[in-house]
Amino acid sequence: MKKIVLTGANGFVGSYFKNKYAYKYNIETFSFLRDNFESLNLNGVDIVLHLSALVHQMSGADEDEYSRVNVEQTLNLAKKAKESGVGQFIFMSSVKVYGEESSEPYSEDTPCKPEDGYGKSKLKAEEELQKLESETFKVAIVRTPIVYGEGVKANIKNLVNLIRKVPILPFGSIENRRSMIYIGNLNFFIDRIIEKKESGVFLVSDERALSTSELIELISQALDKKVYLIKVPFFESLLRLAKPSFHKRLFESLEVSNKKTISKLLENGEKGLPYSVEDGIKFMIKGEE
Repeated sequence: MKKIVLTGANGFVGSYFKNKYAYKYNIETFSFLRDNFESLNLNGVDIVLHLSALVHQMSGADEDEYSRVNVEQTLNLAKKAKESGVGQFIFMSSVKVYGEESSEPYSEDTPCKPEDGYGKSKLKAEEELQKLESETFKVAIVRTPIVYGEGVKANIKNLVNLIRKVPILPFGSIENRRSMIYIGNLNFFIDRIIEKKESGVFLVSDERALSTSELIELISQALDKKVYLIKVPFFESLLRLAKPSFHKRLFESLEVSNKKTISKLLENGEKGLPYSVEDGIKFMIKGEE
């Protein structure tokens, strides 16, 4: 049984991985907030799965703090892992390394041009981690769009709460494309990277992107609630002026192509990911069966 040290074990993704794969791996946890880094012993550890981070803040955060947590802590951990003989280091990154919303889908080969402190810190960590890679120390970087599932917070949670309360919403006929990934699919990718001892950059997402209108319809179906989506004249223009960040997320596109990652990680004969978009939305509302 492979031994994994997991950071961010109490977070959204980490807690799912710990519960889902406890039968398969010997998982130990480490917290930069609660544990002493100097006393961390990585001897005999096969994989470090580094999920802890200072996450993206809608209102922004201090760039020095992003750098301290997302770059310095990551590199300190990776260097200790390499010195201790750990064979694989998996780093959770973000599509924010590419920049913001785009009319063209992002791929692994898209040039990275992050625009905020969070994206810049993630890209810097990626670059420095790749310098540490060797034949005996493999580095896998996982870039994710929005991750959703049971217990999700932030924008998706706010949208679900809005759909619960309001039967008529001004989001009809929105034709944007936004990629997301169900937490079960993300952890499937992580598990497969471990199984195959892979390194490199992996761009992960569900198998199809959704428009905002489609997302709302799927959430309403999972809630067993009837919601009417209407198109309100000038609403989009007003929202763009009043709340530009909300306008981006509701009306603009951020799509990724995961074809290379799929071809690299799925076995011959596998039809696709474990969970469809419809499955993911249902499980986000009602929990996995």
